[in-house]
Amino acid sequence: MDVKEAIKKRRTIRRFKQQEISGKTLESLIDAARVAPSGMNIQPLEFIVVTEKDILDGIFPLLGWAGYLGPGGPPPEGKRPVCYIAVIYNKDIKTPTPSYDAGAAVENILLLATSEGVGTCWIGSVKRKELASILNLPYNYEIDSVIALGYPDESSVVEEFEGSIKYWKDADGKMHVPKRNIKDILHFNKFFKKT
Repeated sequence: MDVKEAIKKRRTIRRFKQQEISGKTLESLIDAARVAPSGMNIQPLEFIVVTEKDILDGIFPLLGWAGYLGPGGPPPEGKRPVCYIAVIYNKDIKTPTPSYDAGAAVENILLLATSEGVGTCWIGSVKRKELASILNLPYNYEIDSVIALGYPDESSVVEEFEGSIKYWKDADGKMHVPKRNIKDILHFNKFFKKT
């Protein structure tokens, strides 16, 4: 799968098969994050990969899942992630761009995971204090976000934006995600008011 195909195919997945992801695959995802751009090359990010069932179960209720879907958002028992990656940064390493660094690193993880057939859900709605306790995080580290991973047990497609950004599921459980049209967001040379 080339980069363009991975970008187009990458969709948020919230239902997972209960199949283990190999340690080799997980290490390659972190390696992809490691080589992402970092402001001034300061590299404040580190990653905690969680695969133990007891810890996975403790993390699950600390994450916000698909607010637009209401009760149908969180994955039910038997469809939950088989892995989490906590994206953390060392506050002692002073950088003006921790969120940019995290965004670049996470996108590398998401794209490589897609190319490996692994589904992902990047979650920013996190009960950070409780999660820091579970992960035994030192006081000088902060949680940026969490990535839920597993082999997909649902599908998701891009829909043309028609007045609402709210994603939704159809009767077959397929996720539909509206995205703005390229003609509505692309400007060449100067800002150009659309009519």
